[in-house]
Amino acid sequence: MLHSMTTEPEQQIGVGTQDAFQRLWTPHRMAYIQGENKPSGPGADDGCPFCSIPAKSDEDGLVIARGEHVYAVLNLYPYNGGHLMVVPYRHVADYTELTGPETAELGELTKQAMTALRTASGAHGFNIGMNQGTVAGAGIAAHLHQHIVPRWGGDTNFMPVVGHTKVLPQLLADTRKMLAEAWPKG
Repeated sequence: MLHSMTTEPEQQIGVGTQDAFQRLWTPHRMAYIQGENKPSGPGADDGCPFCSIPAKSDEDGLVIARGEHVYAVLNLYPYNGGHLMVVPYRHVADYTELTGPETAELGELTKQAMTALRTASGAHGFNIGMNQGTVAGAGIAAHLHQHIVPRWGGDTNFMPVVGHTKVLPQLLADTRKMLAEAWPKG
């Protein structure tokens, strides 16, 4: 018995509006949305990931470089490939609370991060900044951290503009290794 071929897409109950292949699923983002790795309160002992990362190996903590007062770490939920942060070891929320040595080293590691990102990935530019307080967009407001986001000409392509989705082409462990190898020695 011959079956006729149909060009109609198979209907699936419960998958939402039929849209063929116009949707990308990123279930790993649900962990961030649901608050995974977020502290339960403002104290250093309230599960602050920035306080626990330094006790891990560089590989397990995604640490790229360590200074005396601050360290550089990949963002677990990056805005762009190579997105990293410079974080003081001390649990402090506000930029004005940093000591002189912490402020100086935060600036120095930011410069080193820019150099490493240019060397490793050819970044054309950067978005650098801090979100001070929850109302300003800080995901973890109780522990200061400065974002360094590499940018390239044309990196705002159709995916984020039309698809509202960022495609990251490399595993975080591979990005960490590449940047650690490109980090300025000195």
